[in-house]
Amino acid sequence: MTAATRSLARRLGTGDAVVIGLGSMIGAGVFSAWAPAAAAAGAGLLVGLLVAAGVAYCNAVASAQLAAQYPTSGGTYVYGRERLGNVWGFLAGWGFVIGKTASCAAMALTFAGYLVPQPAIAHRLLAALAVVALTAVNLRGISRTAGLTRALVTLSLLALVMFVGVVLVNVLGPGAAQPLTPLQDVGRGPYGVLQSAGLLFFAFAGYARIVTLGEEVREPQVTIPRAIPLALGITVVVYLLVGTASLLAAGPDALADTSRPLAVAAEAANTAWLLPVVMGGAAVASLGALLALIAGIGRTALAMARNGDLPQWLAAIHPARQVPHHAELAVGVAVIALALLTDLRGAIGFSSFGVLLYYAVANASAFTQTGEFRRWPRVLNAAGLVGCLVLVTTLPLEAVAAGVVMFAIGLAVRMTRSVMAGRSA
Repeated sequence: MTAATRSLARRLGTGDAVVIGLGSMIGAGVFSAWAPAAAAAGAGLLVGLLVAAGVAYCNAVASAQLAAQYPTSGGTYVYGRERLGNVWGFLAGWGFVIGKTASCAAMALTFAGYLVPQPAIAHRLLAALAVVALTAVNLRGISRTAGLTRALVTLSLLALVMFVGVVLVNVLGPGAAQPLTPLQDVGRGPYGVLQSAGLLFFAFAGYARIVTLGEEVREPQVTIPRAIPLALGITVVVYLLVGTASLLAAGPDALADTSRPLAVAAEAANTAWLLPVVMGGAAVASLGALLALIAGIGRTALAMARNGDLPQWLAAIHPARQVPHHAELAVGVAVIALALLTDLRGAIGFSSFGVLLYYAVANASAFTQTGEFRRWPRVLNAAGLVGCLVLVTTLPLEAVAAGVVMFAIGLAVRMTRSVMAGRSA
């Protein structure tokens, strides 16, 4: 068996899968996505959060249903090819790779921004070093990835629980500020709320890591459908609590004007002593998400390379450690470049564009499933497809423009490779 055709080992159980999903969702998003969302919708971002959660649930059940039928690496790239055709599979895979590479940059920048916000060069260099370190961990094997992710998720959840508890006690006690009115100050009205939902969706998309690791999960037909809704449900509760506490403490204007919204909320609640906890939580959560994301992108690139949609070199699997080491190295290099060149808000918007289109293909693919593989009603797939397309159209214009350009580049490269392959045949 060659390095390009060797299968990955099934080592992950339900608990491991849930932890990897949580590590991807409770990461940079919970510490940074409030800023662009507040700029779009004001306090209405809580409504946007619920909209994003609803779309994410539809996407999650579609992904779980598809993963039970196709328990292999690649996620919606594989599902789109199998259910809709090769081009749709490529579009999903390309959207995932570029969107989640941007997510990785956002994770690294959030980690560095909370620890070393200034000067900018130190911020970016620290982000790049984090990518180097976690790429090295992923190259050691998926069991090490799951173990480290479990530790990081536990620490970040403890930090968030302390943040929510302390802030709520301070802002709801005697002499607290005026109560939150989430349906007022909604920025640009319904459009702003929908834009905030699209930006906050960036934070929920981590359950895809469970699906893209399908070739390494034990009993995937049972494990994946169980792990995805559980991880998503825990994340929604965490985000609602953190978002409410942050708005109560600082208000939407202050959140919109910073790249460190939870630190600003802690200061506004007169709990400056909590800042080290918030900064430490942001650091470990961002690292946990970055760790799981690099693993997921590497598996999708592996699947695309196996089918000739990316260079065959990326399909190699390390003979001893059973990881797609070439793909993960390539992802690491791309993320370092973005961390050095882009900013946090741009990375979040661009990530949402790619990932929403990825899930649009997932919902369309799940809609075609029949018989024993259909576990949830088709109406959820239809709602998820429409929700993804609506949220894409409401994202910031620069994110949409960049996304369209990158998709055009991907299709052009694919067509060129197909023509070259046809000539050499």
